[in-house]
Amino acid sequence: MTMTEPTDPTTLTDVPERPRLSRRFRLQYEEAQLRHVLLYPEGMVQLNDTAAEILKRCNGEQTLDAIVTELETAFRVQGIGPQVRSLLEEGVRRGWIE
Repeated sequence: MTMTEPTDPTTLTDVPERPRLSRRFRLQYEEAQLRHVLLYPEGMVQLNDTAAEILKRCNGEQTLDAIVTELETAFRVQGIGPQVRSLLEEGVRRGWIE
């Protein structure tokens, strides 16, 4: 994941019970970048495939546990909860997740 916007380290990092993408950001696939990006008024964040798959599921309806379970099932992996939580904590710090 490439991050191009400033970070405020004092922002709380608690992941909401049902994480969702902030209204200020739009997740979309960018053909020119050949990857998913988060667009916002000041620029964009290029995402790796893993981050995009996690953020696609942040719709405000699923819990963190449900997102982890769905990802583990879809990609036939186990034990990714800490990595998913870490990305979402970073997303909260950066304002992507509310």
